[in-house]
Amino acid sequence: MTKPSHDDAANAPLEQLGLDNFAPYLMNRIMGRYNAALSAEMAALGLTTPQMRSLAVLSVVDGILIRELAVYAVVQQSTLSRALDALVRDGLVRRETDASDSRATRVYLTDKGRETYERLWPHMAEAYGAMFKGIDDAEKAAFVATLRTMLRNIRKHDF
Repeated sequence: MTKPSHDDAANAPLEQLGLDNFAPYLMNRIMGRYNAALSAEMAALGLTTPQMRSLAVLSVVDGILIRELAVYAVVQQSTLSRALDALVRDGLVRRETDASDSRATRVYLTDKGRETYERLWPHMAEAYGAMFKGIDDAEKAAFVATLRTMLRNIRKHDF
């Protein structure tokens, strides 16, 4: 008996594949658990998941356009707008009109926003580490490389 090809498996119905063999399901479960692991600390800091994601992205790519932040933070723009309103109100980020396009807005972390993110980061790192418990460095690197390839395969933006 021959092993089913990749195409055969990709075209199989979900009930045949099973949830444990369906990558989108597994990725959603993992991210759900990751976010849940951070929920108490986010609540203590007065943050929602979209706000936490925004602070995390801005800690790496500060001064990003709002439309790019929505992509990086994996948040719909309408949800992000409400999240940013609260972050601005709380003094964690500031908005500035883009110097080269007055219709575009850039978002920057404030000192208070960076401090808040730095309080959250150890919890994010701990939850991240828990996901890779028992996985050696080579396997982790291969997995992350596979995820980057998958993202390149499906993304709609150049970033």
